[in-house]
Amino acid sequence: MIITNRFIPFGTFLAINLFGLIFVRKGQKLTEVDLRHERIHTRQMRELLYVPFYMIYLMEWLVRLIQYRHFMRAYLSISFEREAYAHQFESDYLQQRRHYAWLRYL
Repeated sequence: MIITNRFIPFGTFLAINLFGLIFVRKGQKLTEVDLRHERIHTRQMRELLYVPFYMIYLMEWLVRLIQYRHFMRAYLSISFEREAYAHQFESDYLQQRRHYAWLRYL
């Protein structure tokens, strides 16, 4: 489900996926590539039963932030993001994706 609003996401991000709900800033439009990226995250969340996904995401981001000392570089280095960015252009990726595929990007 896509929710358009004025408040979420924060900063310069186009969209954020919270528990399978995709929040998009009012006036912005998601492309099929953007939607596929967010759907990959939804699949990651579901296989980890949501809360552990966010715990791992945050822990990995903190480790990467300490490692790189740069917000965006840390974000782009998170295994969940690496998988989503690597496959967001593949229209059939979710049909052939293996469970826990994000582990290959750690």
